[in-house]
Amino acid sequence: MYIIPAIDILDKQVVRLREGNYNEVTNYGVNLEDVIEKYQANGTELVHIIDLNGAKGDFSNQEHLFDVARKTEMKVQYGGGVRSIEKVKELIDAGIHRVIVGTQAITNPEFLDELSELNYGKQKYADHIVIAIDVLDEVIKYSGWVESSPVKLMDYIDRCLSLGFFRFLCTDINKDGKLGGAGVDLYQKLLDHSPIIKLIASGGISSMEDIEALDKIRVEACVVGKAIYENRISIEEIQQWNLRSLISF
Repeated sequence: MYIIPAIDILDKQVVRLREGNYNEVTNYGVNLEDVIEKYQANGTELVHIIDLNGAKGDFSNQEHLFDVARKTEMKVQYGGGVRSIEKVKELIDAGIHRVIVGTQAITNPEFLDELSELNYGKQKYADHIVIAIDVLDEVIKYSGWVESSPVKLMDYIDRCLSLGFFRFLCTDINKDGKLGGAGVDLYQKLLDHSPIIKLIASGGISSMEDIEALDKIRVEACVVGKAIYENRISIEEIQQWNLRSLISF
């Protein structure tokens, strides 16, 4: 299992939200470039960047984030306001390692169908697409977690798999931003339902013990943000864990 450091950006500042609430923002007083440089200097190969403005339909700082992402040597997993097939293709063709799609895939049934058509030919775009599933009490939420989808969680996963998408980023909203532990039970249910999926866990991770618990149920990776900024998990611990993971793999 690989640990992916998370960088959430709101108004060009590195922040964290509590349970996705834009009224409960912690601003860490650092910029995106400095954080990326710090991770890269400590051997991180993959970083998770979310444009919180874009998630609300405000694209005022999206070009800035794209520029920074393109310049870094690290692989970038990017999400927030990716709402068109053209944008997905543009990002992947420009070198973004993984593009996260969420709201559009849930609200527009034709979007995933059209996106799946990119899987044919030389470039297999499905290898670079992550399906975001934000879950509150097993209900899929979208549009910044303010809307609820009538689609059942397991049915949605089955539909994505049928179209060739296999990597999922699942955020347990009950856990997110609280540093109260990861949603292991939720992730175990998803893996029991579909053992073939590549699952990235997100939300609530506060210690290396949480990391170990996720590793035991064999998620592919986990996203860690607030625990790093509040010194619960050090960058050195992440570096050592990821190095061991790569060696064992």
